[in-house]
Amino acid sequence: MNLKIAFSPCPNDTFIFEALVHQRIKQSIQWDVHLEDIKTLNQWAKEGSFDVIKVSFHAFAHLTNEYELLPYGAALGRGVGPLLISKNLQSLSELEGKTIGVPGKLTTANFLFDFANVGSINKTYLLFNEIEDQILNGHLDAGVIIHENRFTYQDKGLHKIIDLGHHWEKTTGYAIPLGGIAVRKSLDIELKKEIAQQLKESIEYAYAHESVVMEYVKKHAQTMKPNVMKQHIALYVNEYTHSLGPEGEAAIQYLLETIHKKEGKHITNNFYMLKF
Repeated sequence: MNLKIAFSPCPNDTFIFEALVHQRIKQSIQWDVHLEDIKTLNQWAKEGSFDVIKVSFHAFAHLTNEYELLPYGAALGRGVGPLLISKNLQSLSELEGKTIGVPGKLTTANFLFDFANVGSINKTYLLFNEIEDQILNGHLDAGVIIHENRFTYQDKGLHKIIDLGHHWEKTTGYAIPLGGIAVRKSLDIELKKEIAQQLKESIEYAYAHESVVMEYVKKHAQTMKPNVMKQHIALYVNEYTHSLGPEGEAAIQYLLETIHKKEGKHITNNFYMLKF
């Protein structure tokens, strides 16, 4: 059985997928593996190009007819949200009419930025790793950062205007649902269960053989300092990655409901996730 899979080169994804990619666990599936940034992954998911794909939960809200979530591998938690940063602006009240960089229209970071009700601004969509430089060279007044940039922005003379994830937590009481692993709905149910089990075992392998999987992580994060890699994994690979559980499911459900209500759609409770 050959299937296509896509995820990001970020440390949290390469960490959890390393054993699956290199067949360190028992599996009957041959994986055609593709790595890209989350903005591209969301577009690929929209095109239905892959059998299994990492996707922003914001994007997933528009894909529930084609994909369903696996209960493992999610980036979700508390204190893990995107940050709005700037070089010169100090507060949300100064954003009116300014140009703000956001890492992709369908990213959860973009949703959380809108959720903060920042007012009338000019939004431009960029790759997540381009935003800091665009602020520094004056092309952006502020930007929403995700992934490893949250650990390094202060070193570049930039400062935080608001923690968008904290705003979500404070307002809703829920953990922050960033992204998850989606599987094509049309696949046979037993095959989907096998995929979920392989992902679960791949995550378990990563924790049991960290020195082995870190070589793959480093390969795809060569510009990242080792301590930043470890911070990245520690923040985004957590108890929800092992299993969403009731709290994780509730957070995703609330996010999807919020997006669908805004668009005048109806969502049925828990219809979106593969159940065993």
